[in-house]
Amino acid sequence: MGVVESTRAVAGEQVLVALLGIPRLLAHPAWQAVDRDEGRGVGVLLVPGFGFGDWSLRMAGRWLRNRGYAPAGARIGMNVGCTSELVDRLERRLEKHAEATGGPVVLFGQSRGGGLARLVSVRRPELVRGLVMLASPVLDQLGAHPSVMRVARKMARLSRAGVPGLLNEDCFAGACYDTNSTAMAQPLEVPAIAVFSRNDLIAPWELCADPCADCIEVTSTHTGMGLDPEVFRLLAPRLAAWARSSEPVAASG
Repeated sequence: MGVVESTRAVAGEQVLVALLGIPRLLAHPAWQAVDRDEGRGVGVLLVPGFGFGDWSLRMAGRWLRNRGYAPAGARIGMNVGCTSELVDRLERRLEKHAEATGGPVVLFGQSRGGGLARLVSVRRPELVRGLVMLASPVLDQLGAHPSVMRVARKMARLSRAGVPGLLNEDCFAGACYDTNSTAMAQPLEVPAIAVFSRNDLIAPWELCADPCADCIEVTSTHTGMGLDPEVFRLLAPRLAAWARSSEPVAASG
């Protein structure tokens, strides 16, 4: 089994459960209640989780577009690369989307994607209207389930062997880890939402409860959070408030 296949297999059962829940999402009032003026054209940058691509947040993008937001994918591939390199790429993508939409952008990240989005928010707060983190263990970069960490460390060994585009050992105990751990501990200057679940078998909920964010508890699984109608119901009024605000909003926490 290849590296990417192993990564997906870690949450395979949760992925299946999440996909089976799509009909429930589509029938839910949180999905069907459409207001195309709600988002006011505000840009949203969708950042996928570890081992997943932009396709994994396609339903979230569709939900946002139906409400008048301007969502776009992060274009960081499968999110399995070096943390510092991915943050650099995400920053450039943020700059372009902010320019294209005419103002600060909402960063919307799931799992590791939420952590990357938080790092970019610390670096470039003037370009961020708000930050959404779904099941993102931002209080400990290495705090994910041991099975996930085994896959990540296997990638680091492959990187050392010459395979490009993967996490490397610096991401676990080196300059990359030190730099990003320091940045992750910085208080946020932007409003933020951290969604967590005690049913999450991948990211311990305690590590997702960012003290700088408005913390919201749901009952979803880790992978299923991006398809959970309750998550969309709870996010809708908060995102709409950000979209209505033409001035910077005070950070939560």
